[in-house]
Amino acid sequence: MTTATTTPETRAVTPLRSWADVELIVLDMAGTTVSDDGAVEQAFALAAERSGIGAGSDFEASLQYVRDTMGQSKIDVFRVLADGDEAAAERGNAAFEGAYAEIVARDGVAGVDGAADVIRELSAAGASVVFTTGFAPATRDAVLDALGWQDLAEFALSPVDAGRGRPHPDLPLTALLRTGAPSVASMVVVGDTRSDVEAGTRAGAGLVVGVLTGAHDRAALTEAGADAVISSIRELPALLGLRGE
Repeated sequence: MTTATTTPETRAVTPLRSWADVELIVLDMAGTTVSDDGAVEQAFALAAERSGIGAGSDFEASLQYVRDTMGQSKIDVFRVLADGDEAAAERGNAAFEGAYAEIVARDGVAGVDGAADVIRELSAAGASVVFTTGFAPATRDAVLDALGWQDLAEFALSPVDAGRGRPHPDLPLTALLRTGAPSVASMVVVGDTRSDVEAGTRAGAGLVVGVLTGAHDRAALTEAGADAVISSIRELPALLGLRGE
C-alpha cells in the first residue's frame, strides 16, 4: 500500500462578511449531518474480510489509512489499498458499499442532533443547501431514504456526479454550477474531515467550516485550512450571522 499526503493551499479569498453574502451551503453527510457511530470502519472491516483488500497483516495499517482519508471517494481509497489494481479496488469498493448498506438496514441511521432543523432554517432563510459525500450514489440515496431526507437539500452529489472526489474541489464547484450561485465567494463548505476542508479551500469557498462531530479533531481541521471550527452543525446559523447569538 502506497500512501500520499496533501498540503493545504494558501487561502486567497474575500471572506464572507454577513449572512447576506451567503448563497450556497455545501454540507458533507457522514460525520457532519449524519451520525457515523463507527459504521464506516465496520463496513471497511467487513469489506476487507470479504474481498481480501486490506486484510491480514495489513489490516491495522489499512484501517488507519481509512481513518486518515475519511471524506474521500471510497473507490479512490480502495485504489490505494489495492496498490493500483483497478479490478481489486472495484471489488473492495463493492464489498464496502454492500457492507455499509447492510449496516444501515440492520442498525438504522440517524441525523446529527439538530441537523435537519438547521438545514430547514438555512433553506428558509434563502440559501441553497447541497449534500456531498464520498459514498457511491446507491449508498448515499439509501442513507437519505432511511432518514427521510430525500427532499431536505436541493440535491446530493457523489464523486461520480462531479468528476473527482475530495480533496479535489469538484464536488463544491459542481454544487455551485448546478445551483447557479453567483460566485465561489458566496459559498460555504462544511465538513468533519481534512478532505472536506481541503476541497472547500481548493474550490475558493468564501468560508470553510470544520465540525467536531465526525472523524477529525480541531487541530487536524485547522491544519487543513478551516476558517472556523465549531462543535456541531447546530452552531452554523449563529456563525453565519443568521441568529443574534
